[in-house]
Amino acid sequence: MTPASTGDLLITNIRPHGGAPTSMLIRAGRIAAFGAPEGQGVPTFDGQGRLAIPGLVEAHAHLDKTLYGMAWYVNDVGPRLIDKIDNERAAKRSLGIDAKRQSARQVALTVGHGTTHIRTHVDVDTDCGVSSIEGVMATRDAHADHVTMQLVAFPQSGLLIRPGTLDLLDAAMRLGADAVGGLDPCAIDRDPKGHLDAIFGLAQKHGKGVDIHLHEPGEMGAFSMELIIERARALGMRGQSVVISHAFCLGMPDVAVVDKLLADLAAAEIAIMTTAPPSRPVPPVMRARAAGVVVGAGSDGIRDTWGPYGNGDILERAMFVGQRNNLRKDSEVEVALDICTHGGAAMMGLADYGLTVGNPADLVLLDASCPTEAVVARPRDRITFKSGRMTARGGAALFQVP
Repeated sequence: MTPASTGDLLITNIRPHGGAPTSMLIRAGRIAAFGAPEGQGVPTFDGQGRLAIPGLVEAHAHLDKTLYGMAWYVNDVGPRLIDKIDNERAAKRSLGIDAKRQSARQVALTVGHGTTHIRTHVDVDTDCGVSSIEGVMATRDAHADHVTMQLVAFPQSGLLIRPGTLDLLDAAMRLGADAVGGLDPCAIDRDPKGHLDAIFGLAQKHGKGVDIHLHEPGEMGAFSMELIIERARALGMRGQSVVISHAFCLGMPDVAVVDKLLADLAAAEIAIMTTAPPSRPVPPVMRARAAGVVVGAGSDGIRDTWGPYGNGDILERAMFVGQRNNLRKDSEVEVALDICTHGGAAMMGLADYGLTVGNPADLVLLDASCPTEAVVARPRDRITFKSGRMTARGGAALFQVP
């Protein structure tokens, strides 16, 4: 079968979430009915009993600076965060990292693994200006039929410590970025009040959300998190319009402090994003969700100047979330997958996501008996649909990129 060009399709013999076999009727790119018989006047695709899950959600990427598809980069960068930031800024020039080309390559890689939605942080600084934003926006527009993308204008090199960056962030928001990014208010800018005043001010000016990288550990991170929560409450920014990415401080051993932070995050409706890294403390996802906090997950950087790892497979990321949080029961592993699907979708503020009648037909078909087996086995032969159109099969996107 060739991909449906109209978004009208009948997918037969699939098992949504591992349930009983059924069919899915898709009209104009949206799920019209389950259990519809053949003879609907639309093309038919046999799912061959495959498991069906919602399209995977890459809730935290850096599409503008992947080295995927370029010559191998030998990494010899110092251990500090600022070392990596400074090296990356220089490498963009010396390596000729083109944001439009590289973001398209990562989109194809990620869609090939079953992703239908991406939130990407895009660098804005006094070296590159808003050129990376423009490049990734071009990719977003070119591949709108393949993936839904949100862009976060991100001051990777610092905000207040690099005069002129705030004006560039403002320009990026005027261009159409979906959220204002922030970075370690204490550790990088060394002015948490000034940093948060600036990015929340931009968010209010443009009517957009905020997504803050918070790598700060322990009590420093907890202090920054408290300030973020205070501002979100004062400005009435609720409903996942504020996201804290990484949130390593929630992995600190002081359970009482962490539980208070989780309760405050839930009350303010602030979501968190985790990459489940092995090298840092991580937010306790089960406790966070029990407290009512929305949790999403993402790959972070993929094959960039920060490190050589990553393949864009969010199903693998669900496995990392499960391993890092010691999730072993089938019901627990399904939570890890939910974080990489519905959790990321809620974090992105997507109101019409999931395998429900009326929603866009964004789904992945996998050769697995149940969601837990899908996470553990990560079958390669995945078939991805975006708005009822097939976008990937066998681990490869069905569209060309540079």
